[in-house]
Amino acid sequence: MFTLPALTVVKDVLRTARTIAVVGFSPKENRPSNVVGRYLIQAGFRVIPVNPGHSEICGLKCYSDLSSIPEPVDVVDIFRRADDVLPVVEEAIAIGARVIWMQQGIINREAAALAEKAGLIVIMDRCIKVDHMQFEAV
Repeated sequence: MFTLPALTVVKDVLRTARTIAVVGFSPKENRPSNVVGRYLIQAGFRVIPVNPGHSEICGLKCYSDLSSIPEPVDVVDIFRRADDVLPVVEEAIAIGARVIWMQQGIINREAAALAEKAGLIVIMDRCIKVDHMQFEAV
């Protein structure tokens, strides 16, 4: 059974993460995934866009899926509909990611339980940008 992590865990993830794969990163500047992705880049994270329809977003090489990324990923930040999350989580487990982050409004308890069972930290229904801004201000 999935359990929400304590805020101290969320804060620790943001403090220790270096590489964040943003699944569903849109090249459209007005889309939440683009706003969040650009924020994470400006905040100093190594951001890897994942979107099968593009080869580059925000000047960064874009990958079609997590398995194509040639380096370790700390956090998989998911901007996909809740019913599309399970395959992303399965792929994140396969590549050895440390954290699954489902953006605000995205809830998939089955995927969360699978990731947690595999030893990943799961953060669900939270915005990584909002949380980072909140904890940076403290």
